[in-house]
Amino acid sequence: MIRLAALLLAALLAVAGCGDRRPAPELVVGSRPDSESSLLAGIYVAALRSYGFAARPETAPDPMAKLDSGEFTVVPAFTGQTLRRLQPDAVALSDAQVYRAMIAALPEGVLAGDYATAAEDKPLLLVTQATAKAWGGQDGSADLSTLPKHCDGLMVGAVAGFQAPSSVGSCRLPAPHEFPDAPTMFAAVKEGQVTAGWTTTADPGIPGDLVPLADGKPALIRAENVVPLYRRNALSDRQLLAINEVAGVLDTAALAEMRRQVAGGADPQSVAGGWLAEHPLGR
Repeated sequence: MIRLAALLLAALLAVAGCGDRRPAPELVVGSRPDSESSLLAGIYVAALRSYGFAARPETAPDPMAKLDSGEFTVVPAFTGQTLRRLQPDAVALSDAQVYRAMIAALPEGVLAGDYATAAEDKPLLLVTQATAKAWGGQDGSADLSTLPKHCDGLMVGAVAGFQAPSSVGSCRLPAPHEFPDAPTMFAAVKEGQVTAGWTTTADPGIPGDLVPLADGKPALIRAENVVPLYRRNALSDRQLLAINEVAGVLDTAALAEMRRQVAGGADPQSVAGGWLAEHPLGR
């Protein structure tokens, strides 16, 4: 009789315990409303879902503020932009230096996951093939380190609102001539209205007949690597693993291709989910 009562009590406790179980809260991955930020949020949402966690994207004008307040759980970002926001006078340029400086400057309740060493969207300077040949010799292999030698009289273009670097090495750049859109700016470079034009490394619309001036080592332009920021103590070990594994599979070419699809009208979440299906995590 005592044994039966004990078994009944154990069964009742087990049922009560099951009744108290609640599904894990849905993780909110925040982004700005622009297409690139929404695309990155879609990648991290897809990564979390691929590990079996409920997650959804949400946009806000200032996702970092929402992360700081706890309304967002994860916010994808770029290392250099985040560092500039938190520490405007920072001098770090290389990817590792920028990442370390960014981590040191983060608010107390925010941490950073692994940054994607192969996925960046940093400022990139384009010149004509003739200019590249003149600056780099017969093989036209000019890179960004040659720019200071041609600083005098340099005219640079950029789309209105672009955050162009103010200097490259010892070359203090003039304020860029502003253009209404990228095609107009690219055309101005080709026609010689400006010597060079600013874009970014993950821009899917870079014309094939313009030459990018690659950055080298030491870096002359601040790194802008994809990185997930997240709330302290808000992610389990497996959730953190899910967002960190993105760093091992995402690269600049994939980011540019996904941006091209989104620019063509595709849904950012669908594009991100399709890419992750072709590059599954945990393999």
